Amino acid sequence: MPVPLDEFPLHQVPLSLQHVGTSDRNFYDRSYLNAHDRTGDVFLITGYGVYPNLGVKDAYATVKRGNRQYAVHFSDALDDDRLDQRVGPYRIEVLEPLQKLRLVCEGDDHGIGFDLTWEGSFPVVQEQGHVMRADGVRAIIDASRFAQVGSWSGELRVAGETLPVDPNVWLGTRDRSWGIRPVGEPEPAGRAAAIDGFWWLYVPLRFDDYSIIVIVQEQPDGYRILNDATRVWADGRKEQLGWPEVHIRYRSGTRHPEHATIHLTERGGKPLVLEVDTLGFVPLHVGAGYGGDPDWGHGRWNGESFAEGKVYDLDDPDIVARTPFGVIDHVAHATCDGAEGWGMFEHGTFGRHDPSGFADWGSVAP
Repeated sequence: MPVPLDEFPLHQVPLSLQHVGTSDRNFYDRSYLNAHDRTGDVFLITGYGVYPNLGVKDAYATVKRGNRQYAVHFSDALDDDRLDQRVGPYRIEVLEPLQKLRLVCEGDDHGIGFDLTWEGSFPVVQEQGHVMRADGVRAIIDASRFAQVGSWSGELRVAGETLPVDPNVWLGTRDRSWGIRPVGEPEPAGRAAAIDGFWWLYVPLRFDDYSIIVIVQEQPDGYRILNDATRVWADGRKEQLGWPEVHIRYRSGTRHPEHATIHLTERGGKPLVLEVDTLGFVPLHVGAGYGGDPDWGHGRWNGESFAEGKVYDLDDPDIVARTPFGVIDHVAHATCDGAEGWGMFEHGTFGRHDPSGFADWGSVAP
């Protein structure tokens, strides 16, 4: 049956826009956004997603304050109006495509509410396609994504307290991605894929005159299956910055990244060096639905008009024990040739990674 979007000349395949171009149950179309006040003490991460082949739409928000992490989750049946990005008390309004958004969450009864406006500081960056195969066979990730850095205005409400959000202070990063990645209820495993290790780095940074986005994914032996470094200027000019050489200093006895030096290269061979310090962090597999989160999973059917709130103690031994085994988003403070920047340092390293000196799942920094 036709849906409202079919009135517009947007079609890419000979189907109604009610359907996507693949029957893979893992097709998703999702946004991710974060906001922070540069101290690392308050860190908001939120997102909204639709899963057409599962018939589900959902949203989440999580806020880290001190040693507490608050989360709200909303889910419902997917309807035909994809232009209305709304689930329960949560919605995203596109005020100016690729530039300005409004996010509203009236989930105060569950612990988090906000009315926030996003303003992109620089044009969006189309990232390289991301493909990851299990045992080199089935694509478990085959996705496209664009990213942007920017600032926030409005208010954030957490556990009954209202925090004013000043765009001169509050910054953040966002992305929109779509394609295939594991979503919904677990599939039958079939032949188990051997996973020896995982190493991932994603660093979008905002400076006064430009943004830099670095993405690296490596196999356990250090071979890269994703490699990109891009600088974008306010006038839309984009530069590729070579092959990033990444050196991370981990806290002794852990895999917690404290500092990173990232060597980039301008055209013509001129070196460009990023120095990045990590501040407050949110484990994405604690309340945000990523990487085997036991409390919330993107695309799972929870029934109609589902809403809940959660509070996590980041010092709880159970949370501490599983925190290292997932991707973690850190507020990042950076310098580049004397310029000061802010953004995110997203990193996951577990299992073997030869370049880091991690031999197995139990290895940590000396």
